[in-house]
Amino acid sequence: MATVKLVTLAIRTVAKPISTRLKQEAREHPFFRSICVELAQKMYRYEMKLGTVVLGQPPRAIKPLSETRAIDNGANFIAESFLFFVAASLIFAESWRSSSKESKRRESVADQLEELTNELHRLSEDVTRVSVSFEERWDEEKTRTDELARVLQTIVDVGLRGGWAEFQDTPLKVPRFQLTP
Repeated sequence: MATVKLVTLAIRTVAKPISTRLKQEAREHPFFRSICVELAQKMYRYEMKLGTVVLGQPPRAIKPLSETRAIDNGANFIAESFLFFVAASLIFAESWRSSSKESKRRESVADQLEELTNELHRLSEDVTRVSVSFEERWDEEKTRTDELARVLQTIVDVGLRGGWAEFQDTPLKVPRFQLTP
């Protein structure tokens, strides 16, 4: 980002001497001079016509500019137009660069979102698979626990009937245990 700003500043700095050189060439070179005179005269006529229309004055005859003033005005217009074109180009380039950067960022976010969605679906499938496996193991363990409780109840019942826990010579009776609900 800083490099882009430095390059932009360098281009603007280089554009100013080029603009000055364009002004000098417009004054010295005959072809350039004729373009400047014609351009300045047209701009002057347009400016005067626009002024009379805006101010509501009646149209009048427009005297042309002197050649030296027309050359100066035309050269200034060309130089300023060049600077404006350079500045507008730099703004356009920066705008295009930032929009492409934003577009890349959006694509990156969309890709990440898609990856996260895929990961979410995969994890959801894993949770479902683990849940089913857990339910199956839970049912197996419950069946096994019920079987062990039944076996233990049988052992206790057989042991009590076999005389393992009789209280001789007492009126006490051995309580019955219910291990399963």
